[in-house]
Amino acid sequence: MIVLANITIYDVAGAAKVSLATVSRVMNNPEKVNPATREKVLNVIKELGYRPNAIARGLASRKTTTIGVVMSDVSRASTSQMLGGIVDIAKKYEYSIKVFSTIGEDIDDVIASVVAEQVDGILFLNEELEPEQIDVVVKRVEEANLPIVLTNVGFENNPLPCVLIDYVEGTYEITKKMIEAGRRDIYLFTTVTHYYTNDLKEQGYLKAMNEAGLEPHILRTSGDVPVNAPQFREYFKDHKVDGAIAVRDSIAVSFMNVAFRMGLKVPDDVLVAGLQNTKYSILARPTLTCLDTPVYDIGAVSMQLLTKLMRQEEVESKHIVLPHTIIKRETL
Repeated sequence: MIVLANITIYDVAGAAKVSLATVSRVMNNPEKVNPATREKVLNVIKELGYRPNAIARGLASRKTTTIGVVMSDVSRASTSQMLGGIVDIAKKYEYSIKVFSTIGEDIDDVIASVVAEQVDGILFLNEELEPEQIDVVVKRVEEANLPIVLTNVGFENNPLPCVLIDYVEGTYEITKKMIEAGRRDIYLFTTVTHYYTNDLKEQGYLKAMNEAGLEPHILRTSGDVPVNAPQFREYFKDHKVDGAIAVRDSIAVSFMNVAFRMGLKVPDDVLVAGLQNTKYSILARPTLTCLDTPVYDIGAVSMQLLTKLMRQEEVESKHIVLPHTIIKRETL
């Protein structure tokens, strides 16, 4: 057997020509790995003399703290602002950030990769997961004994620390404003893709509409303008609308552009509101009234909470709900 000094999981993965996630699964969940691949990785581990426990002991004296940020789409305006809050607090404590994308990946593989990278804590920004996938996340971080904070993410009966705002109440308030303005055919534009926060926004909208005895109208669409704009044009040929609330500001602005081309005036004929308050809201004409989601603050507070958990400091609450406001502009 050839034993090399300071063998790491990277060396094993490279020698076996497999991913870090595969090496991690061989050691922690071998039943999930193809037998031939499992045998190859085990042979490399034996040949190189890789000892995971020795590496774990070495981590105790490591000075650099690395945070794993798990997310789906970094291109969204709200996500980039949230990352800004995370990075600013991370710099303050001289932490390193590693970003892991879940796009097109199995969530079990992603978490295995994060664990294999030997991070000290995880910020989880992906809100697209189904309940069974969330169960996988909970199980894996508990097995690895890693602190984790859900950043603008939550789920029913959530046992994990999280930071977000009260999306139910915020959407309820903005829907009530439209109802009080005399609007009756109020639509909620949400996404076809499942997002936890959008489910909460839907609950708030339905609460206000049902209280007023109005028929709810929920239109599921895409965040991509080439998709949602034609859908709006076709749908509203035969449907009346005098109020529109969109889970994303970009969807609200896309609808406004279609409404103008159809001869509708905003806000005279139709009131419009967004539920993010991103840069799109002030670039729009007229400017867009919004529920303000303080995404920078959510990112910063999540990083602060994770820091306390990693240091095993006492925290007042592991479920933090930040205050929200409605930013009134020209569309409502």
